[in-house]
Amino acid sequence: MRHYDLAIIGSGSGNPVVTAELSRLRIALIEESVFGGTCLNVGCIPTKMFVYTADIAHTVRDSSRFGIDAKLDDVRWRDIRDRIFGRIDPLSAGGRRYRESSDHITLYSAHAEFVDASTLRLSTGETITADRIVVAAGARATVPPVVADSGVDFHTSDTIMRLDELPRRLVILGGGYIAAEFAHVFGSLGTEVSIVTRGDGMLRRLDRDISLRFTEAAGKRWNLVLNRSVAALEQAGAELTMQLDDGSELTADTLLVATGRRANGDRLNAAAAGIALHEDGRIVVDKYQRSTAAGIWALGDVSSPQQLKHVANADARVVAHNLAHPDALIASRHQIVPAAVFSNPQVATVGLTEEEALDAGYRIQVLRQHYSDTAYGWAMEDSVGYCKVVVESGSGRLLGAHILGAEAAVLIQPVVQAMEFGQSALEVARGQYWIHPALTEVVENALLQFDPKRRT
Repeated sequence: MRHYDLAIIGSGSGNPVVTAELSRLRIALIEESVFGGTCLNVGCIPTKMFVYTADIAHTVRDSSRFGIDAKLDDVRWRDIRDRIFGRIDPLSAGGRRYRESSDHITLYSAHAEFVDASTLRLSTGETITADRIVVAAGARATVPPVVADSGVDFHTSDTIMRLDELPRRLVILGGGYIAAEFAHVFGSLGTEVSIVTRGDGMLRRLDRDISLRFTEAAGKRWNLVLNRSVAALEQAGAELTMQLDDGSELTADTLLVATGRRANGDRLNAAAAGIALHEDGRIVVDKYQRSTAAGIWALGDVSSPQQLKHVANADARVVAHNLAHPDALIASRHQIVPAAVFSNPQVATVGLTEEEALDAGYRIQVLRQHYSDTAYGWAMEDSVGYCKVVVESGSGRLLGAHILGAEAAVLIQPVVQAMEFGQSALEVARGQYWIHPALTEVVENALLQFDPKRRT
């Protein structure tokens, strides 16, 4: 039985835990899937490369509004796919080779489960021990039983990007960010897209106003079926038939299940090590990313409710520091966490929604600005873009911001920075120059609406 100073489960956000400060440790790095984890291989990076391609196709299709007559002659799906993974796959392979060549790291291609707080049993049949263990095992796509038990062919976000052919008709089950992004990708490239969700709108976890506006925009682009559940699924050859709970049917040649992701904490035999889990499978951690078992740390999607790569990266920096400096621990900061949905329209959000602020008892002002009321919005002929900032009355403290429209993920960053450093709405609006006529004036003009004399 081999013993290590440190064992790390997961090569995504677990990989950067291995810093120069830990170079003297004997480390076991365990990865059961593709090296590099979700973000690199099946998540953030390849999806956004597809999204960017879709944005280009959408621009061509929409060009007549600007007096430019253009048409999309062809979409070479395999060329798109191969270009993207021709960049991604070598990065994964290169990362694996780099770690395999290290003289203080042993890379195991295996699934790991706890035997006790210092012992791991691997799916290869090996058992290893370690003084300290970091769990960065990520999350997995969830598949409802009505799909899993049906026997039909289906895809998740892990597999849909590797298709050999562009689907003619795609049904997406789910109404969250994964559904929104892939609807944009495939719809822009020419696929007939239907979305089925049991809720009354898309992106329902976001600010209600933003969800309603996105749902309205989505309904104009795709066949959006709300308030419906799947009753049954059948497959005849290449054709799928989805029967809904109202008796209606949808047919397609490809099914994408986008009903969420679940943390992999429940796949590790965590109880054997004394590791507590939340009901959704996440590992319980304290502010230093320590689990309930001494010497075991957790980070990223396996412990975080946000399931965001920038959160996982921050967690990894905290864990790396705390492993190297056990007498000078630093805490994670999860109070102000932005997120984005890279669909069309794009969405970005940070902080409290209007509903959350009111429920928390804040007296607030809601500042709103449409893209169409700014000079750059005129240039874009924009009719959808919208910025909403939630501010505490009196103090001007920024509580949250929510943007729908082009470059939302970029536009929200000044608000994220202001919230992090405690700047008020008017300090941000008036304390700096805003380039005219840049699209950032959407944020500036929203903030300028704050009335410091209004207390309700």
